[in-house]
Amino acid sequence: MNYIQSILLGFIEGITEFFPISSTGHMILIASIMGILHDRITNLFLISVQIGAVLSVVFLYRKKFFFQKWNFYIKIILASFPVGILGLLLNRIIHFLLNNPLVVAISLFIGGFVILKVENLYEKNFPKKMNNITYLKAFIIGLFQCMALIPGVSRSAATIIACMLQNINRRKSIEFSFFLSVPVIGIATCKKLFDYYFQLNAFTFKEIELLFVGNIVSFITGMMAIKYFMKYLNNFKLFGYYRIILGIFFIVIHYLKPI
Repeated sequence: MNYIQSILLGFIEGITEFFPISSTGHMILIASIMGILHDRITNLFLISVQIGAVLSVVFLYRKKFFFQKWNFYIKIILASFPVGILGLLLNRIIHFLLNNPLVVAISLFIGGFVILKVENLYEKNFPKKMNNITYLKAFIIGLFQCMALIPGVSRSAATIIACMLQNINRRKSIEFSFFLSVPVIGIATCKKLFDYYFQLNAFTFKEIELLFVGNIVSFITGMMAIKYFMKYLNNFKLFGYYRIILGIFFIVIHYLKPI
């Protein structure tokens, strides 16, 4: 991996992290095209570069995130617990899936149809949207979030869909998904950094620079994406169609010429 590739992947991460289209999936596909997917640093980069995007949430929503009642943080913990436990148990499987672009393409394709179906159900069956997330709803959202351990599914898509199926309004769904990214991605990154350091006993200066550059870019682009996403609240079908088209494109590429 070089600095240009770090900037490009950081840009992709920041732009796609909060949309229901899978930032990790996009980075895996692009890294595969660039021929760096199986580089030693790439697997670490795909996880740790998300910290920059998460910090953009903390920065933009600092008042809402740090000055909440205690029950808000309990809901965040309840929603983060399932994916934390399952992530530890399935660590090797997740590592294998991160190196498989075909899994990403199929997940994007299927996820697109799921978004379209849920969008239709949401509009037809829930005329009056709720604004409250109970402890039970938070835990159910956490269970849905576990599906995002499969690259290409999208953590934001899984959590937003879980909210919509429980009749939670769009703005609340998106904001809760934003807040959930902080502990989930933060803990995942810390573990990845620890494992990487434990295996190699050191980081090279270039590796540190690559991670730093990528996170700076994802932080800046993440803020841009959040501001745009909050304006686009009326319908998520566009994301569903985008996922289907992108999934088909990469599935075809995979079988015509292995990625």
